Amino acid sequence: MNGFLVIRNGLLLSMAVVALTACASDNDDLDQYINEVKARPGGFIEPLPEITPYEVFTYVADAEKFRSPFVPDTPQVNASGAGRGPRPDPDRSPEFLEGFPLDTLRMVGTLDISETMYGLVQTSDGLIHRVVPGNYMGQNDGRITEITESEIDLVEIISDGIGGYIERDAAISLSD
Repeated sequence: MNGFLVIRNGLLLSMAVVALTACASDNDDLDQYINEVKARPGGFIEPLPEITPYEVFTYVADAEKFRSPFVPDTPQVNASGAGRGPRPDPDRSPEFLEGFPLDTLRMVGTLDISETMYGLVQTSDGLIHRVVPGNYMGQNDGRITEITESEIDLVEIISDGIGGYIERDAAISLSD
């Protein structure tokens, strides 16, 4: 048994020596290439661009010609919080299609039943819903004003950013 172990260990040792010797001779072409690259002259690096300093500007407005940039040019909400213009109806129950952003709704067709034009709207979950003028859809209180063969017209009530609301026209066109 001891003779077998000695022979086996001797074979393993001789194979390891042969393998390491073979690896050492493969590096000659690599060493030659590294020496060639090191012998090449260095390249030129362009200097960094010059940074121009920031010029300070002091705003001095002629009160007769220009308005102050710190005062809004639209009418403000009065102290009671009631601004001018349209307002969403807080007592109205929201309809199902108001739970979807308007850009995720697609018009897929129309349906004319008993002289009533219905619009067919597909939601992002793939379901198709019938709508008529007066229905609401979209997340900005979009009320449908007209349905044609090619589009559904709406009027949305959106915030003007200073406490009031404005009306904005929107439409959903028939999808191809």
